[in-house]
Amino acid sequence: MKKIIKTEKAPEAIGPYSQAIVAGDFVFTAGQIALVPETGKVVDGGVREQTRQALENLQAILEASGSNIASVVKTTVYLTRPDHFAPMNEVYAEYFNAQPPARTTVFISALPKDALVEIDAVAQR
Repeated sequence: MKKIIKTEKAPEAIGPYSQAIVAGDFVFTAGQIALVPETGKVVDGGVREQTRQALENLQAILEASGSNIASVVKTTVYLTRPDHFAPMNEVYAEYFNAQPPARTTVFISALPKDALVEIDAVAQR
């Protein structure tokens, strides 16, 4: 049985999807871009600021599901520019420093709202 997760501490979905789904002992999040929950606008700044906001959004969703950032087992990071990899990685390491999850990083041509980075996660509960 699955459970839909919705929290006001993260941006509302901008399409027909859920912020996250709990299925069994796992949480599957939707990809998060750097939307500020209160405004629905992309955070000011570059890829560092956007990575931080995307991870803050993920953290809020995970906490609403009964999980947390330390319980993440897999992430996928989508970047629009290869030269954003190093600065994204620096911020990412602040959130996943002790036992980092498995990760896939993909370079793509565009993201919604002209975001520079999007991150999704799978976590244990």
